[in-house]
This record gives sequence, C-alpha cells and structure tokens, in this order.
Amino acid sequence: MKLSSLFAAVAVSSLLAGPALAQNTTAPAAAPAAAAPADTTAKKASKPRSAASLQCSKDADDKGLHGKDRKTFMKQCKKDAKAAGGASTAGATK
Repeated sequence: MKLSSLFAAVAVSSLLAGPALAQNTTAPAAAPAAAAPADTTAKKASKPRSAASLQCSKDADDKGLHGKDRKTFMKQCKKDAKAAGGASTAGATK
C-alpha cells in the first residue's frame, strides 16, 4: 500500500509540474508574437477613416453583411462615393 501511494503522489506531482514547466519555456516565445499585432493596430489607428468609409461601414452593418459580401459591398460603396464626390465638386466649379 505504501508503494502505490508513493506512485500516486509522483504521478499527481508530475501532472501538476509538467504544464507549469512547459508554460515557462513557451512564455518568452509567445510575448513577441503578441507584440506584433499591437504594432499593426497602432499603424491602422494612426490613419483616419474617411467619412465615406464610415458611412459605407454603417450601411453594411445595417444590411447585415459579413465576410466576402461585406468586402465587395464596401469596395463598390467607396468607389460610388468617390465618383459622386468627384462629380459634385466638378459640377460646382463649372
């Protein structure tokens, strides 16, 4: 009985210590990977979105578009907004 209790204690301690040791060795490798998305987010945040882009995004939300459909809609919406904006300024100058 004493021997089986010893084996049980060793098994439990190895189960508890195993993941803790594995986490310590992988933690430094995970930290730089986590920092990379933060850098790209900072770059995206520095560029302001146009009013047309924001309006097209709201329209896509209202229509419930996601994924490829949303991307296609946004592309066409911004293209239309740019054309309408260019036409209105051209008409105003003439």
